[in-house]
Formats: sequence, C-alpha cells, structure tokens
Amino acid sequence: MSTESTGKGRPTPKRKVSQAKRITSSLAPVVTKEQKRAAKLANRQDRIAARTAYLRGEENALPARDRGPERRFVRNYVDARRSIGEYFLPIIFVVLILTLIPKASVQFGAIAVMYGVLLFAVIDGIFLSRKVRKLISAKFPQSPTKGLGMYAWLRSTQMRRLRSPHPQSKVGDKVN
Repeated sequence: MSTESTGKGRPTPKRKVSQAKRITSSLAPVVTKEQKRAAKLANRQDRIAARTAYLRGEENALPARDRGPERRFVRNYVDARRSIGEYFLPIIFVVLILTLIPKASVQFGAIAVMYGVLLFAVIDGIFLSRKVRKLISAKFPQSPTKGLGMYAWLRSTQMRRLRSPHPQSKVGDKVN
C-alpha cells in the first residue's frame, strides 16, 4: 500500500455552492429571471385591479367589514350628508399652528375650539348612530343592527376624500 493518495479528481466545492445545493430542492421547478419578473408583474396588476374594485365599492372586492346591503346603505347615507367629524383633522391642524403663537389667549382659544369641535363630533356621532340603526331596522327588518351605528360614525369622521371605498353618493343626494 502506498502512502501517496491519488485524490478525488475534482476541486473541493466552495461553501456557497454546497449550501445552495442543499437549499434548492430537486423537485422545485427551474424558474428563470424572466418568469419571476412576469409573475411579479402579474401579481402587481392583480393587486391594482383588486384595489380599484375595492375603491369602486364592488361587493366581491370588499372585506367582510364592508360587505352587505346594510353596510352599503350606511355608507351611502353617511356620504350623502356633511358632518363636523370630517372637518376635525383640518381643524386640529389649524389648532396646532395656532398653539405655536406665543400668546396665551390665542392658544387657549384654539384648544377650546378643538375640544368644542370634538364634543360636537361625538354628539353628532351619537345621533347619527341612532338614526342609522332606526333606518336599517325599517329598511332591513331581518338584519341585526349591531355595529352599524359605530360603522356610520367612524365613516363620518373620515375626510370625504380619504374614505374607502370611495363615496358612491354626493352630498345632498336622497338615499333609498
């Protein structure tokens, strides 16, 4: 027996190559960069189409919290009226600017206006909630009204442009 070894006949593979062989399954399909790019583009287009359908208010694209004829009615009812809640965020921005003025009376007045608008928005929300539940009970007698008042109030506190799904009715429209 000779002490001299003949070797294995090939160079030792780099660690990166060995790890890649272990990670990649032999059953996995071979995917090229072009196929990955095409799949990514198709997924993006599907997401865009689904979001557009959601913003339009298509029933099959809506999440569970927005589905159903009752919720559609509530959205249309809220969107057909103006409420103080939708102006709360711009008012808060103005209050923030006014509190930067180093005059105590201006700061106090701005904060008083903010709390007054907040109180008025809460009271408006309570009355809106009651009205919506009463209308839903009359229009959809078999449907439960649980959660619809809060749904209406939360939608009424969002600025009209930022509501999603987008408003389907204009301010002043008669809701059926």
